[in-house]
Amino acid sequence: MVSRRNLIIGGVVVVVAAGVGIAAMNNNNTDSKKNFSVAMVTDVGGVDDKSFNESAWNGVSEWGKSHDLQKGKNGYDYFASKTNADFATNFQQGVSAGYNMLIGVGYATNDALVASAKQNPKTDYVLIDDVAKKQYKNVASLTYKQQEASYLAGVAAATKAKELGDSKVGFIGGMNSVVIQSFEAGYIAGVKSVDPNMTVDAQFVESFTDTAKAKTIASAIYTSGAHVIFQAAGPAGNAVFTAAKDINTDLDFGSKDKAWVIGVDMDQNDQGNYKTKDGKSDNFTLTSAIKEIASSIVKVANQSMKGEFPGGKTVVYGLKDGGVAITKKNLDAEEKAAVEKAEEAIKSGEVTVPSTMK
Repeated sequence: MVSRRNLIIGGVVVVVAAGVGIAAMNNNNTDSKKNFSVAMVTDVGGVDDKSFNESAWNGVSEWGKSHDLQKGKNGYDYFASKTNADFATNFQQGVSAGYNMLIGVGYATNDALVASAKQNPKTDYVLIDDVAKKQYKNVASLTYKQQEASYLAGVAAATKAKELGDSKVGFIGGMNSVVIQSFEAGYIAGVKSVDPNMTVDAQFVESFTDTAKAKTIASAIYTSGAHVIFQAAGPAGNAVFTAAKDINTDLDFGSKDKAWVIGVDMDQNDQGNYKTKDGKSDNFTLTSAIKEIASSIVKVANQSMKGEFPGGKTVVYGLKDGGVAITKKNLDAEEKAAVEKAEEAIKSGEVTVPSTMK
């Protein structure tokens, strides 16, 4: 039987199957910033989606600027995908342009990334938020324990709901996929840890881009009596903010009927800014469940640049090592205390957050 062992790399746990091998040393082995370049292939939704793609692009940009590189060939760039059919073409464009490292954003890019990696063994590939379907020494998979951040979001949501006298909260997912299901599972577990009898109205858009459907679902959940919705729907999730804003702009400052949104992937606080009916500035982003995608991309790009690329491995980022988190600036004292207590319970191992609904 193949044995397994745990390694600590860069402060995160890496589970490695024996026989996979050590980090690939390829022709990208150089410390010269002039000879190294990085590009990413976006998922659908655009690089400015205020969510997953934007988080990844922030990381690529941060890495490039830290090495005094320019956007474009021989520096850092992105290839935008309007549909899934664009993935393969965009990876090939990256190879043809000579980028040393190519990043696929999201599970939907998995097949195209793996196929491109097989054909181009001298190029390093990074898959964000999924595990490559085939293990190659020039492919690294970066995954995140989104269920842990979602658990904290659930604690915040349920605590807020109890303060408002609500008996339920909402969850809106994008595609009904393994990754989004882990958001759902963690969130529900967090809610139930506060109040086992609280209902979670969980629905899926079955798309990451259908803003009209996302807004319709959000409006229905708010109308049904929930004041808090956690959205994990990518660009479609922006419509949940729109639905909340439509409600809140008709309310006076301090109204208990205020609709709240929990953001995802990056700090979405700015999307909650609005003016109340009586002309006061306010915000309805309760918190955001964050994946530290940007910092993980910077780390792996620097490793690849030095010839230390973690090829053939899956790197897992969680709450304990700072790979996921939630924002706290908009939480009141009771909500913040509940979240921080839950954080310590997860970090100590007292609470193990489920990643599936089973």
